Amino acid sequence: MSKRIVSSVFLVGLTLALGACGRSPGDRAVSGGLLGAGAGAAIGAVTGGSPLTGALIGGGLGAVGGAVTSPHDVNLGRPAWR
Repeated sequence: MSKRIVSSVFLVGLTLALGACGRSPGDRAVSGGLLGAGAGAAIGAVTGGSPLTGALIGGGLGAVGGAVTSPHDVNLGRPAWR
């Protein structure tokens, strides 16, 4: 159980930290969702859970985290698709 808690806390922190790519809320939601999905799938696979479930949860958290954070808080530059 403690592995899942640590993984969840790590995922949320990573999602909020990396969900800051781009300047508009849409760009930040997309980049946060992609990064969160990748991190969630990896954490799900490592902890013995489902990578698909981890990707869905991580993607959702990343998209929300990217959309609600300000580019002034964390700015990793211009997104690759722009």
